[in-house]
Amino acid sequence: MHLHIMGICGTFMGSLALLAREMGHQVSGSDQNVYPPMSTQLVDAGITLMEGYHAEHLSSVSGPVPDLVVVGNALSRGNEEVEALLNSGLPYTSGAQWLAEHVLPGRRVIAVAGTHGKTTTASVLAWLLESAGLAPGFLIGGVPRNFGVSARLGDPQAPFVVEADEYDTAFFDKRSKFVHYRPHIAILNNLEFDHADIFPDLAAIERQFHHLVRTVPGHGHLLVADEQPALERVLNQGAWTPVAHFGDQAGSEWQLVLERADASRFQVIYSGGEPGQDSHSQNNKGQEEDGVVEWPLTGEHNARNALAALAAAHLCGVDLARGCAALARFETPRRRQEVRGEINGIQVIDDFAHHPTAIAATLKGLRAATTKGRLLAVIEPRSNTMRLGALRERLLESVADADGVFWFQPAGLDWSMDELVATQGAHAQLFSDIDTLVAAVVTQASPLDRIVVMSNGGFEGVHERLLAALAAAKEGET
Repeated sequence: MHLHIMGICGTFMGSLALLAREMGHQVSGSDQNVYPPMSTQLVDAGITLMEGYHAEHLSSVSGPVPDLVVVGNALSRGNEEVEALLNSGLPYTSGAQWLAEHVLPGRRVIAVAGTHGKTTTASVLAWLLESAGLAPGFLIGGVPRNFGVSARLGDPQAPFVVEADEYDTAFFDKRSKFVHYRPHIAILNNLEFDHADIFPDLAAIERQFHHLVRTVPGHGHLLVADEQPALERVLNQGAWTPVAHFGDQAGSEWQLVLERADASRFQVIYSGGEPGQDSHSQNNKGQEEDGVVEWPLTGEHNARNALAALAAAHLCGVDLARGCAALARFETPRRRQEVRGEINGIQVIDDFAHHPTAIAATLKGLRAATTKGRLLAVIEPRSNTMRLGALRERLLESVADADGVFWFQPAGLDWSMDELVATQGAHAQLFSDIDTLVAAVVTQASPLDRIVVMSNGGFEGVHERLLAALAAAKEGET
């Protein structure tokens, strides 16, 4: 079958394309913005990429007419290719629906949901299952470096890990994508307001999370982060599945105890029961296990992500000691605190953080791990929520751990960042031109400094531009 995927370079749709290709389908796709790492792995998989959205992509002008069109949620009515699709009469579906109908049936599905940490948690979980010899399938909204691809089918008898996004499914299906997945195990990492372009308030997102909870069977499992009021409100709407909590609270079945401030070493204490049993059963308490994790990631938020993954892997039969040992070999997914290079003792780090909470967590973790030199943040508020300015008042406090902040105002931002930056004084600078921003960062950076770039887009290749400019500056000094 020939599948044409509209919006193929999105993290979810690109991963879907890899699964379809692995299943033997001919796959083509179109997107407005084509950039690595997604574009690279798609081309390497033999998938035809088409730049822009045009009617001819669905006709014989561009090759064989597709048998089915899979439509990404970034496309809407009025788009040239969408209008051509509707006029053509070709069959079409959403990415989440295609996944649910063609990949997930018969699999033990583990869905990783939450406002933050989905990619890292799903990547850790897939690695824990892989290290235990289970050969899991997965679809992750990033590229886990332990695997080199963002999706694979895995062993048909093994669990399938899916990053479960609360964003809507398609222009013709406004439900959250994750309601399609019907998981056996659902991880609820955290929950706060985001996606201001489609949700009016936090309560609306809580309702979608409860729709996910409603799909988990009674013999399944809900792994829920502690100290998350929004998640407790979700559970209070009704839960028909055993619930286990994870976090740093003593009463949680899965407890985290930091042994280093940067969270690169921490203890895990499990006080629940055997895998597959209800950890809240009175006859099942007190069977405590513990382990110690020492791994390359930093930040308490990442330790909590690992804790959630250990809990889910344990339900799949991976013992705690083996899981903790495997984390020492875990590599960060691409664009999650990924070191892109080091020039003259100056590190350039790429991170996907695009929400004030995620920005703050990333900087806090890097701050604790930065014992020498300064921490410089380069930030593009590019997400739809940031473009609308829904959380702009929280951006100021989110960068408290940075020694210097270089803000970039992208085109299309619905509000001016001038006032925000002005309140930070000499601590921050604002740019609307990438070359000017790069020059300023390179001029101010010194050996032992760490530059962390945060955006959920390509950011005009700023990472490579910074490395090239740092290399040129070093050469000019010699």
